[in-house]
Amino acid sequence: MIIEVKTENEMKAFGAQLGTLLKGGEVIELVGDVGAGKTTLTKGIAVGLGVDEDVQSPSFTISRVYLARDNLVLAHYDFYRLQSAGIMADELNEAVSDASTIIIIEWGGVVEGVLPSDRLTIQIDSPTESIRQLTVVSNGPISAAIEGEL
Repeated sequence: MIIEVKTENEMKAFGAQLGTLLKGGEVIELVGDVGAGKTTLTKGIAVGLGVDEDVQSPSFTISRVYLARDNLVLAHYDFYRLQSAGIMADELNEAVSDASTIIIIEWGGVVEGVLPSDRLTIQIDSPTESIRQLTVVSNGPISAAIEGEL
């Protein structure tokens, strides 16, 4: 599925729509260059999950955790600065096994071996300075169900 967004508000709106579909236990991998809109999309997902906090990029902290609706947790990871998974592989593996946690991962290549095969991957490309093209790919039954509802 390919979706084109033309503004930051459209990116957040798509994220909010996606967030309303999440029930816990899902993994979403965001792929794109620096500045593509990965954190903006995450902010929208957080809105759809009822997160009350201001969502910030975890580029320097590696991870941020937010409380969401229905006793869910949104765990947002950014592995851009890591050369290897190290101890973060253990933390991520624990989060993946928690059915009440929704995981969003940026720059997931370094933890590829820990990620479940059933995840929703969203590739964000920038054909122009303002337009973003989102390619949504499901990799299993859970992610396919989400993609089918988008």
